[in-house]
Amino acid sequence: MNIVDRYKKPTPKFFRTLRNIGIALATAGGAIIAAPISLPALVVTVATYMTVAGTVATAVSQAVTINDETEIPKSHLKDDK
Repeated sequence: MNIVDRYKKPTPKFFRTLRNIGIALATAGGAIIAAPISLPALVVTVATYMTVAGTVATAVSQAVTINDETEIPKSHLKDDK
């Protein structure tokens, strides 16, 4: 299975939630880093770590797929609404 096929398969609910948290962390960290005001170095450093952690969590969570051999109820395959 190549990476494109893996990213197209359904993602389990736990990892969808983790992916969304990662997106929020990366977005918040990026917003703090790009702020037009000067912030203390500690705040910028923490924002940088938040951005990196959020990006990694998002990428790893998206790559997790449901195993084809495992029987999963159809209700778990639907996207969150």
